[in-house]
Amino acid sequence: MIRVLVVLCTAVRDLCRRRADLEAELLALRHQVLVLQRRLGQRRGQLQPADRLYWVVLSGRWPRWREALLVVKPETVIAWHRRAFRWYWRWKSRPCRVGRPKIQREVVELIRAMRDANPTWGAPRIPGELLKLGIDLAESTVSKYLPGAPHQPPSQGWRTFLQNHLADMIAVDFAVVPTVKGQLLFVFIALSLARRRVLPVNVTAHPTAAWSAQQVVEALPWSTTVRYLMRDRDGVYGHSFRNRVHGLGLEEVVSAARSPWQNGYAERFIGSLRRECLDHVIALDERQLLRIVRRYVAYYNKSRTHLSLGKDPPEPRPVQSADAGTIVAIPEVGGLHHRYERRMAA
Repeated sequence: MIRVLVVLCTAVRDLCRRRADLEAELLALRHQVLVLQRRLGQRRGQLQPADRLYWVVLSGRWPRWREALLVVKPETVIAWHRRAFRWYWRWKSRPCRVGRPKIQREVVELIRAMRDANPTWGAPRIPGELLKLGIDLAESTVSKYLPGAPHQPPSQGWRTFLQNHLADMIAVDFAVVPTVKGQLLFVFIALSLARRRVLPVNVTAHPTAAWSAQQVVEALPWSTTVRYLMRDRDGVYGHSFRNRVHGLGLEEVVSAARSPWQNGYAERFIGSLRRECLDHVIALDERQLLRIVRRYVAYYNKSRTHLSLGKDPPEPRPVQSADAGTIVAIPEVGGLHHRYERRMAA
């Protein structure tokens, strides 16, 4: 009885459908029958490009194409459509094959002969002489064939500047840490870029320019060779900070506005400090936060390896031989991290 009702409902639905839908469904079913006939005797028949194009066109013309599709998945037809779209626009956006006309060999030799006979002539002068001889060439074309044309090197980029001055540069920044009471504490970070070594850190709830300058003085030894101080445009670096820094013989390198990547070394350390330490603890007050940060800095400088330093910490660790003893895990930073050493059994 249920099957009869299903057949009747299907017949009523087919009568109510438009003739165009029925014809489209008939075409879809006939095409799939042809595909299945081609597959007879084959382990797995491959659809031809014409079959794929047929379903791509049919999917764009008939909204109910998914209901009649059986030989492949609907996602496959959608992938065909996207591939055809890419091919079409790649063909339509193909470069023009006309291009510029080639310069005759005699003209190239004439340009070089003019330059040899007149050393002071350049690209603006030689095209004018050629124009008087009935040869119309652009200055850029003439410059291409001038012998020994001076090459202007590109200007030094920001990354190149940092790499050239890593040995005599430090970077400073602040990390903001909320306490359990909602108070904001500021961790002053000073990083020696030569080997990514973190200088002594400090914590305060009220950072000022004088306090920040004093931290720089305490972080640098008397016999320092640092020449540049990298910082951002934070308002805490006020007039007294700049005067104190200049008094130390340091030249400030200020990053552009809203460009934290220009102070990337300090930002990278702050990110490591958050992910590996501060995200796992709750700061209670300044003393507790300072104690935690100093323990992490000691671990960072002496134990944590860096890819940019040849997998060595900022303060190099000696390589232990295999016969130096058994491997022992030593907890660091309150058990958040471990340092591994070889020790002889007692």
